[in-house]
Formats: sequence, C-alpha cells, structure tokens
Amino acid sequence: MTQDASHQPYGTPEVPRVAVRGEATLEVDPEIARIGITVSARGTDRRTALEDLTRRNNAVLDLVKSYGDPVEKLETGAFSITPELTRHGRGERIRAYHGRVHLTAELNDFTTLGELATRLADLELTQVDGPWWALRPTSPAHGEARRQAVLEAVQRAREYAAALGADLAALVELADLGAENAPTPFQAAGAGMRTMAFSAAEDTAAPAPALDLEPQRQTVYAQVNARFTMTPPRL
Repeated sequence: MTQDASHQPYGTPEVPRVAVRGEATLEVDPEIARIGITVSARGTDRRTALEDLTRRNNAVLDLVKSYGDPVEKLETGAFSITPELTRHGRGERIRAYHGRVHLTAELNDFTTLGELATRLADLELTQVDGPWWALRPTSPAHGEARRQAVLEAVQRAREYAAALGADLAALVELADLGAENAPTPFQAAGAGMRTMAFSAAEDTAAPAPALDLEPQRQTVYAQVNARFTMTPPRL
C-alpha cells in the first residue's frame, strides 16, 4: 500500500516539499516596570529590631498603596531576623539583631514610578533596586511577532519555490521552534532590565526631586518552522 504524499516524511518528485524557518524581531515600549524594595532594621535586642522593622515596613506599604491604580501588584517576598554574634569569646553572645523585609512593586505608570522610587529611597534604611522593564504575557506584541514570523516563512518558501519555477501548493506543518524538541536559541524578551539601587539615609532634609526614568524598549522574538508542498519544479 502507498501513502499519500502529504503523509510521507519527505516529499516525492511529484509532490516535493520545502521546509523553512520564519523569524521576526520587534522592538516595543515596555508595559510594566518592577522595583525591589528592601527594608532593614538593627537593634541590640530582638524586640527593638522587630518593632523598627515593622514600623518601616508599614511606612513602605502605606506609601506604595497610596498611589492607587498605577501600582498593579505589591508583594512581600521574604522576611528575616538574624542574630549577630560577637567575634570574641567562646560563648554564643548576641551583639545585635538584623531584620530585613523584601518587597516587589509592579507599576504601569512610569512617571509615577520615578516619583515613588525617589520617595521610597528617602525612607530610613530602605533600599530600592530596579527598575526591571517588561511586557505582560498577554501583550499583543507577542502575537504580532508570531504573525510576522509566519508571514516571513511563507514568503521565504514562496521564493524558494519560485527559484525552481514552481508554486506553493499546501501547508503541511507549522510549529514553534521548541515544539519539535529543537533548542530554542533565545527566549522571547520582556524582562529587559536597567538596574539601579537607592539607599536612604537616616536623616533627610527636603524631599528629593522625582527621578526621570527612561523606559527601556523591549525586544520580542518569534521563530517558527514551516513545511509546504509545492508543484513539480521546472528544472
């Protein structure tokens, strides 16, 4: 029994196949930005360190939440209270306690981002890291990149067929690059970062001016493998 040419692993002289890869690269503006916030406290006893840490953490939470809708997400990542032992002596004597709380804030308004980052850095013993610019997973930029990759695959296959005096007949297969256990050379971007850190001093005079943060454009990649059948070439 014979199989139809469209089900053969390779083409036939009557129904040859052409396999191509389509690629697309887009540069788009970011949609969100994330900043990391670390609140610290140090005290000679555990209660003092915890009270200071709680007070500073609440101040950070109140400040971030006061910005309303521009803040899409606020999460506490980790909390720690660590005893510091003395360097001398054989006994386990505690010199001080160090406390830290790590938070992450995600914003969609970059003007607000600069102002918030400055005000956070003005708080006592508060460190700000970031921003990390990104696209949302549902961003239309990802779909547009995939659409352009498919169009490029069709155009490339059509040019190959035309070089042989043939035309494309049908699409046999269309697959993401990693769908066939092939290594993915580059993950779609969306987590580009421009990192800076701010650490507040205990004493501040006047409020610092808001930072003017320039969003970092994001690069979106899409790659597909495509196989087509074509009419017999005129060789």
